[in-house]
Amino acid sequence: MKKIIYCVEDDENIRDLVCYALNSGGFEATGFTDGQALFKAIDAEKPSLILLDIMLPGEDGISILRRLKKYSDTKDIPVIMLTAKGAEYDKVLGLDEGADDYVTKPFGVMELISRIKAVLRRTGRMEENMLSIEGLVLDRDKYKVLVDGHEVILTNKEFELLHYLMKNDGIVLTRDKLLQEIWGYDFEGETRTVDVHIATLRQKLGEHGRMIETVRGIGYRIGGKT
Repeated sequence: MKKIIYCVEDDENIRDLVCYALNSGGFEATGFTDGQALFKAIDAEKPSLILLDIMLPGEDGISILRRLKKYSDTKDIPVIMLTAKGAEYDKVLGLDEGADDYVTKPFGVMELISRIKAVLRRTGRMEENMLSIEGLVLDRDKYKVLVDGHEVILTNKEFELLHYLMKNDGIVLTRDKLLQEIWGYDFEGETRTVDVHIATLRQKLGEHGRMIETVRGIGYRIGGKT
């Protein structure tokens, strides 16, 4: 199941970019311009995490954060503050009021996704053993992979490779990093080993294999454009 992320940001360009990146990265993101729209959406469906800008028209982000932390039905929703302000005071204030993390603009979307995942893991809202991206489901406990509900049989290394890619969806992973994480520090093979396993993994996943993107000269990622 995709994690629902609400992004409260009055700058349309930033809001659209963040939501696009999150949706492409396996999340379900919705943007809002102010606190009123946010709380209306929360009444309908609670998100897994909220990205909250400090400088907003009307009620500012710190005030919205205080409201979120005041009530029992919203106080446990993780919040990451987004702001152009780099002053230490603003960072400390946000964290003191209950924010889980703080990202200063301008920021890279891949870094933001990584920070979101870290907060979700820390707050227990990301199930690492059950991963899902656009019809591709990996259950680590049952050691099973499903593509549109149909089981796909993988070798141990293919399974571990897919799990590591999905766990870091949207993030570019170098061949050396994959070799290190899946085959170990003392593996005497070469990076071509990664390419061969990626090729067989894509083949077994069928149409969903296109989700594993080659980033020329660097490595691979899953959850990017297909």
